[in-house]
Amino acid sequence: MNTLDYITWILVVVGAINWGLVGAFKYNLVEMVFGVGMITQWVYILVGLSGVYAFYKMFTMKK
Repeated sequence: MNTLDYITWILVVVGAINWGLVGAFKYNLVEMVFGVGMITQWVYILVGLSGVYAFYKMFTMKK
């Protein structure tokens, strides 16, 4: 795994934990850390792009 893969997995895990907290407790960790604004929006965009990249990597990995 290269650096991009590690960053991707960290962001995917952060996104999964955030959605789990939102679903279970209505607690948005990203908004609590960064507040409501442009930075939070960029975090969401990066998490989404990381999910797309992880999905792509899942099907292009060598066995």
